[in-house]
Amino acid sequence: MPSHDMEKMAHCRCGKCELALKGAPIVTSACYCSSCQKAALKFEGLAGAEPVLQTDGGTPYVLQRKDRVHCNHGAEFLKEYRLSTEAPTRRVIATCCNSPMFLEFKGGHWLSVYRDRLAPGERPATEMRTMTQDRRAGVEFHDALPSYAKHSGRFMWRLLSAWIAMGFRSPRIDYVTGYLDD
Repeated sequence: MPSHDMEKMAHCRCGKCELALKGAPIVTSACYCSSCQKAALKFEGLAGAEPVLQTDGGTPYVLQRKDRVHCNHGAEFLKEYRLSTEAPTRRVIATCCNSPMFLEFKGGHWLSVYRDRLAPGERPATEMRTMTQDRRAGVEFHDALPSYAKHSGRFMWRLLSAWIAMGFRSPRIDYVTGYLDD
C-alpha cells in the first residue's frame, strides 16, 4: 500500500476515543522542551493516567498533517488544556481515561499526536530529538539518533514541505468539545 494511503488508528487507553491518521507522518520526534515536560507531569498526575514522559524526559510525537487526521468516535471526551491562557499550544486529552491524544500549535497545519496512542506495532520509530537544550540535568544521549538543541533545519523543512503540499492551508480542528478542568 502506498504511504499516502496508509491509515493508522490512535486510541485513548480505554478505547472510547479514536483518531484516524492517514498517510505517512511528517516527522516523528521526541520533544524535550520545558512546556512538554511541564504538561506531561500535569497529565501524569490525573486520576488513572499513564506515564507520558520517556525515562529521559522526552515526549514522543508523530506529527501528522491536520487534513489527514479525523476523529472516528469519542469527540465528546476530547478536552483541551493550555499551560496558560496566552499559550499558543493546546494539548488535547481524552477525559474518559485521561489519555493525552495530541498537541496543536495555534495556526499550525499539523497535529503532534502522542506516539503512545498508536498500537505498539503501529508506532513509527523516532527520527530525531528536538529542544534538547531543555532536557533534564544529567541526561546524556548515547545513541546515533540525531539530537538538536532547538528545532533543526531538517525538522522545519519537513513541516514546510507538508504545508506546501497542503496549499498553505491550516485546517481547523472542530471536534474538541471543551476545556480540561484544573
